[in-house]
Amino acid sequence: MHHTYPPALRIVEAMDADEHARNLTNWEQCYDQTTAGVFHGLLEELQLPAMQVFRESTSQGMRQTCCVWPDALWFGLPYSAQATRINGRTVAPNSVLVRPGDCEFELITPADYTIFGIVVRQDTLHDAAQRLGYAIDWERMRGAELVHASPAARQQCLHTLGALLQHPGHPEGAEATQQAVVAALLPLIDTGVVEREVRDSFARRQRIVAKARDYLLAHHDQAITVPDLCQQLFVSRRTLQYCFEDVLGMAPLQYLRILRLNGARRDLRNKAASTVSDVAADWSFWHFSQFSSDYRKLFGHSPSADCSSGPH
Repeated sequence: MHHTYPPALRIVEAMDADEHARNLTNWEQCYDQTTAGVFHGLLEELQLPAMQVFRESTSQGMRQTCCVWPDALWFGLPYSAQATRINGRTVAPNSVLVRPGDCEFELITPADYTIFGIVVRQDTLHDAAQRLGYAIDWERMRGAELVHASPAARQQCLHTLGALLQHPGHPEGAEATQQAVVAALLPLIDTGVVEREVRDSFARRQRIVAKARDYLLAHHDQAITVPDLCQQLFVSRRTLQYCFEDVLGMAPLQYLRILRLNGARRDLRNKAASTVSDVAADWSFWHFSQFSSDYRKLFGHSPSADCSSGPH
C-alpha cells in the first residue's frame, strides 16, 4: 500500500515480513517472524545526498539478517523499551547500534517494535567530524556493534530524527537537512563508550548457533532433531540449549520450528507451481493438519492464503 506524501519522504506499509524487508532502499535483508499474529510493517524513509534516515515499525517479533550499502556506517536507535539483540548481544537501553556497510549482521527484535536508523557515507561523517571538532576512533567504530551514549544526546538525536520525518522539507534544502542529522549524531558517538569486542566464549556460542542454522537450512526436507544437531556439532544437549538461549533468546526446538515455518511461507509466496502439501513436505512437515495449525498460529492466516496470494 503506497501513499502520496511530500516527494522527499517515502512511506510504505507491508503485510508480509519479506515484502517489508525489501522496502528499505539499498539494504539486503531477510526477515523471519518469531511471534504469533498477523504481520504489519511501516517504513518512513528519507533519502538525502549521502545519507538515509528512516523509522521502521514492526508488529511481530523478528529475526533479521541485514546488510547495508558499502562505504557506509549504520546507526540504529531502538525506540521501543523491550530489548533488542545484535549478533546475539542484548542491547542496553541507552545504546546505539553500529555496523559498517557490506557486512552482514543479525537483529532479534520483539513484537510492537520501532527503531530509528541513520545510514551515512563514511567520508561524509568523517569530514563533518573534522569540521565540527569531534575526535572519533574510526577504526574502533567500524568494528563496533554497540556504543553506550549519554541519555541526553540520544534523546536529542531521536527528537531531531522524529521531527525530520514528521516535517521533511527543510527550507534550505537537502544539504541543510543532512547537516542537521550529522550534528545530532556526532555527539552520540563522540561522548559514547564503544563496547569492547565479544569475548571468545560468546563468539563460540554464536558460531554454534550459526552452524546449526546452516545445517538446518541445508537439510530442511529432513526431520532434524535436537540430538541430530548435537551429533553434527559435537556438543551436548545442554550446551546447545544454552547457546541458543544466550544468542537468540529461544530454545533450539522452538527456533527449528520457526525457521521451517518461515521457509515454508517464503516458498508458498514465491513458488507459483507448488501445492501447499508439497511445500509442507519440503520443509519436513509430515502431518498436514498440524502444519496448517502451526502456520495459522504463527502468521495469523492459513498456508493456502499465502499460496494464492503469490509474490508481491
